[in-house]
Amino acid sequence: MRRGTALLSAGLLTGALLVPTASAAPQCGPEVRVPGAAHQESACLDDLTTTGTLTSGHTVRADWAGLTAADLPAPPPVPGRQIDGYFPDTSATNGNHGWNHDAQFVLRLPERWNGGLVVSGTPGNRRQYANDRAIADHVLAAGYAFAATDKGNTGAEFFTDGDRPGDAVAEWHHRLTELTVAAKLTTWRHYGRPPSQTIAAGLSNGGYLVRWQLENRPWLYDGGVDWEGALWTQRDNLLTFLPTALRAYPAGDERAVLAAGFAPGSQFLWDYHHRVYWDLTQRIYREEFDPGFDGDRQAGIPFCRTGTPGCDADYDYAARPAEVHRAVERIALTGRIGKPLITLHGTLDSLLPISRSSDVYAGMVAASGRGDLHRYHRIENGNHTDGLVDEFPGLRPLAPHFRDAFDELRAWLRG
Repeated sequence: MRRGTALLSAGLLTGALLVPTASAAPQCGPEVRVPGAAHQESACLDDLTTTGTLTSGHTVRADWAGLTAADLPAPPPVPGRQIDGYFPDTSATNGNHGWNHDAQFVLRLPERWNGGLVVSGTPGNRRQYANDRAIADHVLAAGYAFAATDKGNTGAEFFTDGDRPGDAVAEWHHRLTELTVAAKLTTWRHYGRPPSQTIAAGLSNGGYLVRWQLENRPWLYDGGVDWEGALWTQRDNLLTFLPTALRAYPAGDERAVLAAGFAPGSQFLWDYHHRVYWDLTQRIYREEFDPGFDGDRQAGIPFCRTGTPGCDADYDYAARPAEVHRAVERIALTGRIGKPLITLHGTLDSLLPISRSSDVYAGMVAASGRGDLHRYHRIENGNHTDGLVDEFPGLRPLAPHFRDAFDELRAWLRG
């Protein structure tokens, strides 16, 4: 998507599309069109969960690899219809299906529908199937329809999408809004009645999108579950603590890493996160909001030593020019949610430390006077995702807590 695209395509706002085509066909039902989609493919499947879609070729394991523990229970088969497709876009970072087209989505419509819809943006910079194992399996088994978007740009060079700093992340907002509107209309057409409940759910960057949607588009949702959403404010964002970790950890300065906000007791996770997460995450998100820091380079110098010109280990967000802060402000969170939200966060999160992210966000919600709409669960010994649970047995998996939180939200909304 090029920068400056309108929030919603005109097609999603036309009155004609707001009148659904009723369908009472048994079992899978006939194919329905997804409003606004430039392309779609539909299939009637015996099982919409990952157990079945791995066999039928309707998921991509690489999209969700490393996000869950090996022993996460799989639900029984859920028959229904799957629709894969994409919305109009000009970028091409997503190679799924050989389409080489961004704004790809997946929509799953279970045969036995409970009337609800769950919509999701992906964690990190992953593609549209990233939530299949962690989120979709559980909600499909509960009878919900499920939809997910790739957020409009994917991969480690996501920052190349757009025309000005911050545009790639701003597109994420548009893409989840776009998908939510289209999925609500498509479920209406498919089942012959509109969804009685729409829930936003997401992990990491997907959790950030849950927060943003409930702050800025609350009328589209009944509630949300935020699994360790990233926090973007002027005071607390990953560009404010990752550089300290990149400087201090190689130097053996444990006190400085702890002072940056990383939790005591998480030290056994630091080597892995330094090698895999801290450096790459700092460089690509700094490039998104502050491309001028390293001159003409794209995303800096991997694992550079402090003192190297343009080294992200020496990055000082507070000292950067006003235009950098304006780029972050465009996508910043406020805490002013408009619908019920449950947040869960692991106390040993070593990518987005809890003291610099969800603890702060919970305070923002309370300070905005919306505390009655927010429930916050701190999960002892949980990391950012469950990908390291099998390697480090002391970690507590978060996926079961997400499933509990989702069921808690369902009960809360009923009440």
